[in-house]
Amino acid sequence: MDTLLHSRSSMAKRPCPSQNPRPPNHLNLLDRDHLLESFLDFSDSPPFAIDLSFERILDSRDSDADQTKLIDRALQLGSVLLEAGKRSARRHASKHNSAAWALPPDLTIKVFSMLDTQSLCYAAATCSMFNKCAMDPSCYANIDLTTVVPKVNNAVVSTMIHRAGNFLQSLKLGVVVPGPTTALGSCQPLVYTIRNSVDVSNFSWNDKRSRQGKESSILSRSCLSPLGGDSGAPGALLRRLHLYNIERMDNASLCGALAACKSLIDLEIVGLHVELRQTLVSVSANCHLIERLFFESSKQGRDDSLKSPACVELVNNCPHVSSLSLRGFKLHEYKVRILIKGFRKLKYVDFSTSYPITGSFLRNLGSNTNGNLLEVVILRDCMHLKVVEVDRLLNAVLSGDFKLLRHLDISNREGLASEGDWYYERCYSMSPTPLKQVLEQRPHLCILAEFPLEGSFADSDPMFDSEPYSECSLPSQMSTHSSDGSMFVSFSGSSYNSDHGSGNEDALDASYVLYEESSDEVY
Repeated sequence: MDTLLHSRSSMAKRPCPSQNPRPPNHLNLLDRDHLLESFLDFSDSPPFAIDLSFERILDSRDSDADQTKLIDRALQLGSVLLEAGKRSARRHASKHNSAAWALPPDLTIKVFSMLDTQSLCYAAATCSMFNKCAMDPSCYANIDLTTVVPKVNNAVVSTMIHRAGNFLQSLKLGVVVPGPTTALGSCQPLVYTIRNSVDVSNFSWNDKRSRQGKESSILSRSCLSPLGGDSGAPGALLRRLHLYNIERMDNASLCGALAACKSLIDLEIVGLHVELRQTLVSVSANCHLIERLFFESSKQGRDDSLKSPACVELVNNCPHVSSLSLRGFKLHEYKVRILIKGFRKLKYVDFSTSYPITGSFLRNLGSNTNGNLLEVVILRDCMHLKVVEVDRLLNAVLSGDFKLLRHLDISNREGLASEGDWYYERCYSMSPTPLKQVLEQRPHLCILAEFPLEGSFADSDPMFDSEPYSECSLPSQMSTHSSDGSMFVSFSGSSYNSDHGSGNEDALDASYVLYEESSDEVY
């Protein structure tokens, strides 16, 4: 009995295999590697052979549930192997590129910092090594996100600015007008409209609205908010800011951005629905180092908000201005004179399409210090510009004033205004005598005087009552004298080269994609 009890006790203590079953898929690392290697050998087998083998395995299962479970496991295993293969391919390609690429990372970053923004995005998508180098903040010192149709949203701008950090030096945003580069002195409109675009077949203004949770491709008024913040914000060291046709931008948003850009020296604003006075007040209050100011109105002659105190404040607070362009605003003579006489370093002025200007602000200006520093004067398409004031200016040049003047543009698509009735009495030609004398005395001076056919203005509406920059506007004519009576005068010994243009010549019609992961394929 004791033996029997002991035997039963011993049997009870003996472990039962069914109580602690070994997991069927429990393999050590070596066994798993051998099994996977054997499994991968099947890749050399014909696809139909693997298909038949899998069908036989399915037929061996009795129930539909077991067959479904087996199919799910096959799909899961295939997905896991696919992702593992992609990751291994990326790592392998990255190692290969690192060994084959001749430049070390620091020189690669230096090269990337010289690329434009679109090319930098393409390089970042090439491989992991390039992506890592392209994430360096110095590569985003000069951000250019301009396009010919809206393709960039706030998220792209924010990501780029934060990548640059305190390295940010230049920022260009918005929609630029496509077309060939215009010559100095031309008054081609920079304000964007749908009909200006070359190809808008795939674009609709309805895209401004976010659909199904997708972000819009339109910049909003908060697109410049990443520039602000604490004292270490990216805008603190920004030197150049160019904004083109961001229609949702308002005064408050622009002024808030300018308040964060204390080191700004170059500001270009085209086609924004902002007020001239508020913008200049913000510039004078925050941007004391400004050297170049280019502002083209979106209203074309209807913005008369600028007041004399704002002009005086701008002159006193921004003494380094050397280039001033206020195009398409309703500027009066005394305000223009305050600006020109106040800025001691002014060399370049452009008041094109400012129809109230008659030219009287230039009287006795060339004899003082400020006038002698002027190198470029552009008064193109100023409706009230009088022929008598132009004659006075040429006589002042002949008398020795405006000693540094190299470029003068008095072209007008409606002709110059006469001394009497500026509307019905228009002058469509100039006396060749003073021009010939200027040519002899100042051979380096380039004078542009382009006028239309006589009488064309009387048959058309006034410029300030017509639609701005209509399609029927006269194009620039680059000829010395045309048979139809139009006139183009160019007295130039050497062409005048300047970087005071619109700044949108290199605009790219491109979509900017932020690549957080790259394909690592070798191209």
